[in-house]
Amino acid sequence: MADVKEKKRLYMEKVVDHLQKYPRIIFVTCDNIGSSHMQKIRLSLRGRAVLLLGKNTLMRKAIKDQLEAHPEWEAILPCIKNNVGMVFTTEKCQDLAPLLLESRVPAQAKAGIFAPQEVVLPKHITTLEPTKTTFFAALDIATKITKGCVEILNDVILCREGERVGSSEAALMAMLDIRPFTYGLKLIHVFDEGHVFPSRLLDTRPEELFQAFASGVANVAALSLALSYPSLAAFPHVVADAFKNLVAIVLGTDYSFEQAKAIKERVENPDAFAGPVTPVNNNNNNNNNTTTQTQAAPPEPSSSSEEEMGMDGFW
Repeated sequence: MADVKEKKRLYMEKVVDHLQKYPRIIFVTCDNIGSSHMQKIRLSLRGRAVLLLGKNTLMRKAIKDQLEAHPEWEAILPCIKNNVGMVFTTEKCQDLAPLLLESRVPAQAKAGIFAPQEVVLPKHITTLEPTKTTFFAALDIATKITKGCVEILNDVILCREGERVGSSEAALMAMLDIRPFTYGLKLIHVFDEGHVFPSRLLDTRPEELFQAFASGVANVAALSLALSYPSLAAFPHVVADAFKNLVAIVLGTDYSFEQAKAIKERVENPDAFAGPVTPVNNNNNNNNNTTTQTQAAPPEPSSSSEEEMGMDGFW
């Protein structure tokens, strides 16, 4: 019993030591990962990061005991749930994330697990013998025999995302050597110097970040202008509108100021700011004029037409 308590104490000290030593943490899930696979992941992280796993209750207790000295650690507590692990590092999380995602390897579907994605069995000619047709019939999959092998006639959904994989479906995928799922570390949250955010934000480019910031500033400015509430975002628009009003006064009166002189000169003397006239080829003009005159010349009326017009006018 004393050994168990000592192990728990040492583990909690390790958690606190890592939290003090490393400024960044990537929270990952470790579902369906074998011991040999986990050992390869640890080796790939050597020298760049430290992967720490353990009981969630001990992790929470170690953090709660240090909240008085490190109140920023409280943001970590909601992230510690389910089968979670913590990757401690001093590098940028954007640089370490691709290495963590490379640890995913394909694996066969096991009966009873929840499918992380939908699995579709495409129509094709398999390498199975005709004696396996009864197995397909039990799963309600249409087949026929082609060149001594079983051919699947239509695409079939074997399992859907979030649903449990049945034993028959798992046996069929193993028989066809289909490995539809990939297992490895899955990034869920990031703790970076006191701030916690979803791991999907690691893929955000600077252009996307600037666009999102600009959209937020525009919304704040629009709200401020609509409510007539002063704010830093709306200040440039307020100044621009005031300048427009002053320019309108300058154009309607004899008053002027330095910033509006150029605009007033353009309005009062637009010919002075007109651009040079581009010369036009005279030959092309003569041809165009001749063509226009030819097209515009109306046909001469015939004598019969004139007589008919005169008769109509007489009657």
